[in-house]
Amino acid sequence: MNALPSKMSKMNISQNKNKRIGGLELDNALWLAPLAGVTTPPVREFFSRLGAGLTHTEMVSCMGLLRDNRKTQGMLRLLSGEGPVVLQLFSGDADTMVRGAQVALECCSQSSTSLASFAALGINMACPMPKVTKRGAGAALMGRPEVAFEMVRSLKRLELPVWVKIRRTSDEEETLRFVEGLVDAGSENVCVHGRTPAQRYEGRADRIIVAAASCRFPGKISASGDVSHVEDVKEYLDMGCVGVMLARGALANPYLFPLTLRALGRQVPDELWNPTPEQRFQRLRSLSERSQEVSGLSATLVLLKRLMAGMFKGVPGAAELRRRAGSATRLDELLSFLAEGVGEMSPSPVPFDIADLEISREPATKDLCESLSCFERSGTDDLRV
Repeated sequence: MNALPSKMSKMNISQNKNKRIGGLELDNALWLAPLAGVTTPPVREFFSRLGAGLTHTEMVSCMGLLRDNRKTQGMLRLLSGEGPVVLQLFSGDADTMVRGAQVALECCSQSSTSLASFAALGINMACPMPKVTKRGAGAALMGRPEVAFEMVRSLKRLELPVWVKIRRTSDEEETLRFVEGLVDAGSENVCVHGRTPAQRYEGRADRIIVAAASCRFPGKISASGDVSHVEDVKEYLDMGCVGVMLARGALANPYLFPLTLRALGRQVPDELWNPTPEQRFQRLRSLSERSQEVSGLSATLVLLKRLMAGMFKGVPGAAELRRRAGSATRLDELLSFLAEGVGEMSPSPVPFDIADLEISREPATKDLCESLSCFERSGTDDLRV
C-alpha cells in the first residue's frame, strides 16, 4: 500500500470541535458511503475536501487479500489528503474476515511512507448482489446472525472500532433483534439502510425502521438510503441517528456535502457551497490529476463523466456542456471540452437563494419518533407503529 502526498490542502469547514462517534473523533456527521467501483482513494480525497467527515473504501474481499490478489491489495491504498477512512470488508465467515483484516492492517504498517492508516474496520452486511450473497457474504449474513455476530467479536480483537452496514429485513422486529446482536457483539456503529435485500436499489428506503433502531440503540445508529437533499439529512439526524451516509445522492450532487453543512450551521467557504463555474472545473480537474495517478486514464474518463452532471448542477449552460463533453472518447478531449464550455459561462457564482437551504423547525420526523416512544419512553419494547 502506498500513500501519495496531497497536492491541495483540505478546506477548513469550521472550527468546531470534533465529536466522538462510533469510537472515532469526527469533524461532522456527514459521511461518504462505500460504493463499489467509485470510492477509490482520489474520490474519497475529493469528497473529504468538500466536507465529508468520514469516507469508506470500496468493498474489499477478505479472500482476495488472503490470496494476494493484486487488484484487491490495490484497494488498500490511502492518500495523505484523505480524512478518516473506514476499511469496508466482506466475507462469508468470521475466520476469513479476521485474517483478511489482519493482512490489510499489516500492509498499512509495512508501508514505506506510513502517512495514513484506517480509522475503523467495516463489515458489509448490506450488499444484495448475487455475486456477493452466493458466497454467504453481504446481505446474506442477515440470514446467518450467529456468523454475523462472531465476525464483529473477531474483529474487535484487532483493537479498532468495528462498523457494520446492514439493510432491513421484511420484519421490523427481526431487524431490530439483528441490530441488538451486532451492538452486543461490540459494533460501535450500525448503519441501517431502509431497503430489503430483495428491493436492491428500487423503491423507497423505509425510514421508520431507521427511527426505531436509533431510538432503541441511542448513539449507535447511522442512516443510509435516499439522501438527495438537505432535508433528508436533517430528517435522519432528527431521528437520533449519529451520522448519515451519502451515496448516489453525493454522485448526483457532490456539493450536497458543503450545502448541508452550511444549512446545519457550520462555517463553509463560499467557494465550496456556492462556487463559480471555474472553481467547479478546477476541482474536477484536480480530481482528474489524482485519479490518473491511481486509476489510469480510462477509469478517470469514466469517473469524470459520472460526476460531471452533478458538478455543474444548476449552472446556466450546463446541459450543453454535458452534451459536448459527454461525447469525448479521451480524457484530454473531455477536459478540453469542459475548459472551453466553462470559459463561455458567466464567471459569477450561480444565483442562489440561501432560503432554499432553510430547514423546517418541526420536521414530520418528530411525530414519527414520538409514535416510537423516542421522546417519552413507555415500558414496552415494542416499537412498531
